[in-house]
Parts: sequence; C-alpha cells; structure tokens
Amino acid sequence: MVHGKTTTINMITGITDPTKGSITINGFDIQKESVKAKENIGLVPDSPDIFASFDVSKYFNFMMEMYNVDKKEGKERVEKLVKEFEIEKFLNDSIADLSHGTRQKVMIIGVLLHNPSVWILDEPMTGLDPKSSHILKEKMKEHAKNGNTVFFSTHVLEVAEKLCTKIIIISEGSIRYTGKLEELQAKYPEVKTLEELFFKVIDNSKEA
Repeated sequence: MVHGKTTTINMITGITDPTKGSITINGFDIQKESVKAKENIGLVPDSPDIFASFDVSKYFNFMMEMYNVDKKEGKERVEKLVKEFEIEKFLNDSIADLSHGTRQKVMIIGVLLHNPSVWILDEPMTGLDPKSSHILKEKMKEHAKNGNTVFFSTHVLEVAEKLCTKIIIISEGSIRYTGKLEELQAKYPEVKTLEELFFKVIDNSKEA
C-alpha cells in the first residue's frame, strides 16, 4: 500500500523503510547500500525548515563537505546558483530568519551543489516567486534531458503536464495510475487536460 506522496518519497530516500518490496537508486539498494544510494540523491523535502539553525553560507559549506564537493568547484556553483535565484544578500543570514520562499531557494541550491543524478523534489515550487519557479523548471527539464532522473510531487497538475514524461496518480493511499502521460491521454482521448484526466482516473477507480 502507498500511504501518500511524502511517505513514498521518504521510503525512496531511506528516511523510512519500505512497507513492501525493495527500492534501488542507480542500482544501489536503499536499505542494503544506503550510503552509496544516497550519494546519487538530491532531496528537497516538503518543508524547508530542517536546517533552520544554520546560516545560509554554513549550510552550503555543510552540504559540500557532506558530499565531498571540490572546494573550487563548489564555490563556483554557489556563486552561480545564488545569483540565479537572487539570494546573494542572504548568505550571512540565519535560515530561520528567511521567508518561506527564500528558505525553499536555499534548500534547492543546497541539493544542486553536489550535482546528483537523481533529483527528488517534494512540492518544490511551493513558496517560490514566478522567476525562481521558472528557473527551477528549466533546470529540471535540462537535468532530465541529459539522461538523469527528476522525481517530483506536485498538486499543480499543469506543472506536471508540462514537465513529466511519466506520472503516478495517488488517491486515498493507493496508486491509481502509473505510466506515460501520452498513454493515459490515448486511453481517454475526449479528455484534454491532466486535471480532467486525474478526476477521470479517480472516478473510474472508485467504480471498479
């Protein structure tokens, strides 16, 4: 049974044990080879408050040290990303003192610093301003285009429709559909948007 999107993400990332089966990240079992599996993951959780006691720059340094990022390369990435997300003036501030949106930007930058092949993002657009949201979406598309994986959850179905090549629809703790978006669209050709498809799948699963 799938309990929900955040629970699913917690199992994928090794925060909680899977209730059934096994999970591998780039061939590494998240339970048996957790360190190697997690080296491939960049996680943006649903709450940006887990490192609230850090200053922004200290958090970036912590993330680079934890993932053994080359200092010169890491510094260049920090400079590039903080400029893109426009948070230069917050580098010496405590994360706890930042707005929700700025904290979200800090978490996203922290994840990108070690350039993981698998991005796992739980509601990553929440709190972001339109420009930052656009930048993140472009980075997600580019990352996937380069042969990597972007796994993200969202309640904004228009975002999923524009970005995703494969979708999972979860309702009441169970998976109602998993597969390619175009295959679902082909099944219901009369339905035009993912939002309409979502309710079509949910309604049909209740009737089954």
